[in-house]
Amino acid sequence: MRTPVILVVALVAALMMPSARAQQVKAQDEAARKAEMVAAWQAAEKAGTVGPADVPLIDQASLKLPKGDFFVPRTEAARMLRALGNLVNDTSLVGIVVGTRASDRWIVVIRYVKEGYIKDDDARTWNADDLLKSLKDGTEEANKDRVARGFPEMQIIGWQQPPAYDATSHRLVWSLLAKDKGEADDAPKNINYNTYALGRDGYFSLNLLTSSDSIATDKAAAHELLADLSYNTGKRYEDFSASTDRVAEYGLIALVGGVAAKKLGLFALLAASLLKFGKIILVGAAVAGGTILKLFHRKPRQDTPDGAA
Repeated sequence: MRTPVILVVALVAALMMPSARAQQVKAQDEAARKAEMVAAWQAAEKAGTVGPADVPLIDQASLKLPKGDFFVPRTEAARMLRALGNLVNDTSLVGIVVGTRASDRWIVVIRYVKEGYIKDDDARTWNADDLLKSLKDGTEEANKDRVARGFPEMQIIGWQQPPAYDATSHRLVWSLLAKDKGEADDAPKNINYNTYALGRDGYFSLNLLTSSDSIATDKAAAHELLADLSYNTGKRYEDFSASTDRVAEYGLIALVGGVAAKKLGLFALLAASLLKFGKIILVGAAVAGGTILKLFHRKPRQDTPDGAA
């Protein structure tokens, strides 16, 4: 089955559009960046899987990919994220999921961290204000890298959704509002909508990339994917054996506060490429645990009912 056609022309146009924000960025050679962006999307198109399909997630779980979604495996996903200005740790990245419907403006980054069984006791006592301060501090530290790489500094505004943990399903959800420093208050805000599924040996993170003007509808895609992720028999959270299994050095609070992200060297916090074509926004995160992408149109297949992939 052919994968959905990606509107590479739109991406190229986006990279060429002038904007005040782009002028502030000390970008690398624009022609080289444009060429790599196009090549990365073409490689992803060839390697990806069209939903509906069952997608194995390494040796840990499987994902029932919904109709209209498109899964890009690790190698090609990493290339795409790098082309958009992100630091990527290939050992944790599993892949990305992109919505292919005409109205979709989101992407979900899937990672797996095999650090052992995550105790969830601290979910009963954590303080959302303290966690928010940790994230803000981590962002300021990561801004040093952003400046060195020619990207604008980022600012964490506050919670879009405070941390919420379901002790029955062992799922965690939390979300932040963020923006570029100096950005107008009424401008669309970056949204990091982060979901986690705990297992016996570690955890999956499924981080939705979107913005404040579409989060109300886009977050449904993240919840659907989270619900459609199933650990393999023997790898589930309830399969943990205290006598044989390794317990992680940190608890659930680290998945929000960023201790684990700093320790493991996951995505660099909010390393972004900000350009306009309606506008494209991508923000990759480790300490914040999420990223943002807006307005990646995909051209529907003409031979597919309803234009879905």
